[in-house]
Amino acid sequence: MYDRHQHPRRAARVHAVLAALTLAAGAAAPLATQAQQHPVTPGQRATAQQVAARGVPLAELAPNAPESYVVQRGDTLWAISALYLRQPWRWPELWGMNLDSIANPHLIFPGQTLYLETVDGHARLRTSRPGSTAPETVRVSPRTRSESLSGAALPTLKPHLIEHFLAEPLVVDELTLEQAPRVIATRDERVVMAGGDRVYVRGPQGSPLELEPGVPRHYRVFRSAAPLKDPFTQEVLGYEAQYVGQATLVRGESSEQVPDKQGRMVEEYVPATVDLSRTREEVRVGDRLLPAPERSFSNYVPRAPEQEVDAAVVSIYGSLAVRYAGQNNVVALNRGSDDGMQPGHVLRLLTRGQRIVDKTDGERTAVRLPSEENGLVMVFRTFERVSYALILQAAQPVRVGDRLVNPE
Repeated sequence: MYDRHQHPRRAARVHAVLAALTLAAGAAAPLATQAQQHPVTPGQRATAQQVAARGVPLAELAPNAPESYVVQRGDTLWAISALYLRQPWRWPELWGMNLDSIANPHLIFPGQTLYLETVDGHARLRTSRPGSTAPETVRVSPRTRSESLSGAALPTLKPHLIEHFLAEPLVVDELTLEQAPRVIATRDERVVMAGGDRVYVRGPQGSPLELEPGVPRHYRVFRSAAPLKDPFTQEVLGYEAQYVGQATLVRGESSEQVPDKQGRMVEEYVPATVDLSRTREEVRVGDRLLPAPERSFSNYVPRAPEQEVDAAVVSIYGSLAVRYAGQNNVVALNRGSDDGMQPGHVLRLLTRGQRIVDKTDGERTAVRLPSEENGLVMVFRTFERVSYALILQAAQPVRVGDRLVNPE
């Protein structure tokens, strides 16, 4: 029986996607600083050190692993790892192939050449030709403006697949949106508004929107939150607010003196003025505003979770009407940071078997077919009890209730 509170913590060898083959150990100081933002865990280093002594057994290489490969602009670390390993999240083994010349396996750059060396049934990956002791030469094209080389590091995945999801999904409690500033009017009494339009907003009682130093000016617009329920226990794990767009505070809430019918001056409330931008859907009266987080891009370090995971798909992100998801879609899971989930965790998708009636049995017994392996997902954003994951591979459509477990 499914039980979301059963999480046996057992030691597991840390696996992960090729989060990169960086420059040689003599890399420049700015790159070393960049690499420190993605530290190597003791488990990852221990795995690599074990492999470094002899290399990786040939059986663990991908069938068509190239003898050499020049890293291209536009490559991703996931794709490069899949060139060399049958299981692309097992980057410590790949890093271990070249432990002596790779100081931190979290950066890889266009122009680097990778060489595959095989000796006595084992393989090593080098950044110099086998038998050569010369340091690697990275060829770069001239540019009219200077830029940090660390900015050229390859992303783990295609950035456009998840960048907007880093801001869009928002899991809140029941009161968060109710207490957030709300749209109370639109210009010219229009029903819906879009990017480039102006709306008027009122903050919660006692917390008016003010255009003061240190007060947020950039907001995200959300609509009423829908409950995210565990597909088996029906427990509410949180509320997913529907992302509508972005907005900028132009004028804060205020009041002004106006004459009444008797000609006396009275003070009247004036709501805040907000300009809309990059709307995904039409903005309506009643929509809520929450401060936008600072824009940041994380180069994830995909890896298998160290703890045992048995999760399930809660919803398919994008629309309540969507029933199936495929590669490059985003799904919500019934596990969050409270359960040990972290950005970068790679999980195996299992299509939950259908419940059928055994027609060969005179009693017509109900049975459930076994779950079948379907693909892989990578967690990229976590909340306390819910996580969002990108579907990396899927042979069959993904549905609510499908299982997610540790990759093999």
